[in-house]
Amino acid sequence: MDKVHQYIEKFFPPHSEMAEELIRFAEENEVPIMEPAGIETLLQLLRIQQPGRILEIGTAIGYSAIRIAEALPEVEVVTIERDSYRAQMAKQFIRESGFASRIHLLEGDALELPEQVSKYGPFDAVFIDAAKSQNIKFFELYEPYFSENVCVYTDNVLFKGLVAEQNGTESRNVRQMLRKLDRFNQWIAEHDQYHTVILPVGDGLSISTKKRTG
Repeated sequence: MDKVHQYIEKFFPPHSEMAEELIRFAEENEVPIMEPAGIETLLQLLRIQQPGRILEIGTAIGYSAIRIAEALPEVEVVTIERDSYRAQMAKQFIRESGFASRIHLLEGDALELPEQVSKYGPFDAVFIDAAKSQNIKFFELYEPYFSENVCVYTDNVLFKGLVAEQNGTESRNVRQMLRKLDRFNQWIAEHDQYHTVILPVGDGLSISTKKRTG
């Protein structure tokens, strides 16, 4: 981490005990969670936006869902996780957090759950943080449940900066994933119904808002 990032992180607000427990668990069990700059940026943007209901695609152990519930006392989060072990851990952490009434965890493949999710919509914010190669599919599948003022946040769109240099020495699988990430970034940037910017924070965070008509 360079000195600028170290300097900036000194000013991040302190974590709750629950957040610290989740961070420790993630580190010890090699569960990927949002990087500090990424999660703090997301939380600040959500504080500005003040959504009532959020759809999260990719729960993992519940870290970001719980951080969001901490930051926004009125928000409801609907979150999807397909890995059964991580889903069980997320359920446990959500219970411990005291936010079980505001975080609704759906277990299963997000590509197969639109009917279940539709019962909770529409969503003012959507956070995509699951299989990177499926970002376009996730977006298109759940777009019918976006509210008029939706803001869509997508994490890991720069993938350690590798998406900008796809001809490196990475494995074939990584190169394929990078091509799909690049395709998503181009697709959403050129979408005729959304304004999108990519912020180089954390592992890259894209932010898409609906274009106003009339």
